[in-house]
Amino acid sequence: MKNIVVEKLVHTPVEEQKVEIVERKGIGHPDSIADGIAEAMSRALSKEYLKRVGAVLHHNTDETQIVAGRAKTAFGGGEVIQPIYILLVGRATKHFDGVDIPADRIALKAAKEYVRSAMRYLDPETDIVFDVRLGEGSTDLKDVFQRREGKAPLANDTSFGIGYAPFSETERLVYSIERRIYEEFRKKEKAIGEDVKVMGLREGDKIRVTIACAFVDRYVNNVNEYLTIKEDLQRFVEEVAGEHANREVEIAINTADNVEKEVVYLTVTGTSAENGDDGSVGRGNRCNGLITPGRPMSMEATSGKNPINHVGKIYNLLANQIARDCYEAIEGIKEVYVRILSQIGKPIDEPKALSIQIVPEKGYDVEKMESRAVTIAEEWLNDITKITDMVINGELSTF
Repeated sequence: MKNIVVEKLVHTPVEEQKVEIVERKGIGHPDSIADGIAEAMSRALSKEYLKRVGAVLHHNTDETQIVAGRAKTAFGGGEVIQPIYILLVGRATKHFDGVDIPADRIALKAAKEYVRSAMRYLDPETDIVFDVRLGEGSTDLKDVFQRREGKAPLANDTSFGIGYAPFSETERLVYSIERRIYEEFRKKEKAIGEDVKVMGLREGDKIRVTIACAFVDRYVNNVNEYLTIKEDLQRFVEEVAGEHANREVEIAINTADNVEKEVVYLTVTGTSAENGDDGSVGRGNRCNGLITPGRPMSMEATSGKNPINHVGKIYNLLANQIARDCYEAIEGIKEVYVRILSQIGKPIDEPKALSIQIVPEKGYDVEKMESRAVTIAEEWLNDITKITDMVINGELSTF
């Protein structure tokens, strides 16, 4: 057993607590844009390192910062007055074993491509000023050789990751609302921007959802059109709520609107980053896509950290995978929480501690679940580089 401890957790399950708060910052929120760019740069660097030298070299791009621009919105179309400033900062290996790697150019290209893919109306050439400030990183030749021989990388830090399963009803609802708006409603309604923040509050058996959704001004000619689209969005979200929630759900959208003064949530580009809202990696969603103050969370930024030995990334993703697999494979689990602690310089497949805490359903014994839970955790630890592959291939979301 690789320092794995399974125990019964005695606490009131989230679904049975009187108050639950859940938040998701959508793809176009400034913090999420920073997360997305940081992770896109890391993936691009990882793939280029593999192509050029056969191994992912040291890098971290998790310090990406966004300084809001300035825009003047207007019904029928406004304009960006001052571009958004995005600082691409971190570390990257630029020379290894006689090979030069153009890390700055790779990172810049990845950042621009991410913006193009995620945002419809934010032009990375005209609406953003990118400033590439990747410091020089270094990779130990010996470390690369050891990894090529199949040995697990050594942890770069003493840190921890946390995951849990399953999502509560409120968590599923909040997550699904943003995803469905982005993937479905936005595609059929051009006036909907990508900056959608969803806040869920459950009090007893009533869930109140507050949504801040950026509208794109060029597709809204007047306040009446705005209200019509807003009503359509309201109906769409209510349908989503009907699919994902059994409790009563109350939906409120853009509650700061002042219709009489025609002051409504308009943007030129679909994000509040154009006009006053800054963004930073790690200030938004955890790697499961949510912000959940009622659950244990790591404050580590997952996006942009290297996927080889940065336990701040790997252990958060791994903890969620183990928790999910335990919940799905073991009968009688009501909630499961996984915490993994590293020790700097030690192999990442040998954590200092891996804690699995189980809240059982009535009539089930955690001691009888222990063996299966340990096996699931050991299987993941024995194949821990699978997390690295999944990250590089874009199979795991980090925000």
